Amino acid sequence: MSTWNIELDTWEDRADLLPEDAELVQSAARGLPLAHAPYSRFHVAASVRLADGRILVGTNQENASYPVGICAERVALSTASSVAPGAAVVVMAVVYAPSGQTSHKPLPPCGMCRQALHEQRCRQGQPFALIMAGTAGPVWKTPDASQLLPFAFSGDDLP
Repeated sequence: MSTWNIELDTWEDRADLLPEDAELVQSAARGLPLAHAPYSRFHVAASVRLADGRILVGTNQENASYPVGICAERVALSTASSVAPGAAVVVMAVVYAPSGQTSHKPLPPCGMCRQALHEQRCRQGQPFALIMAGTAGPVWKTPDASQLLPFAFSGDDLP
């Protein structure tokens, strides 16, 4: 029998975070108004810190053909890949809020984003941390975003 465990650090409030993690969460929170979510009204922003210290932000972008939108996590990874090709992501912070409301609990990425996080880890050859937060309340952090997709599909699975 095998047991799978996810390493997850938790804080009751973002004030307890290390300064560099708090900065990244705040950067994502400042990006929330940039989300384009006229249909779901569910705003999500993701900040990535690259190995060189730069912070880049992505937000969810919806359109009328609802499933064609893109999540904040994938926008942030695409931005990093475009702006800094080959640069490693060290940590990502994801913050969400329903339009005009406060969110009081962390929320993990959707399945499609978990796959994208795993592929980023494979591409850069090293894990990166993932911080999950609402606009208030507790914060979760895993040292390896790939832990959220324990049975990941990868390029190694293709013929």
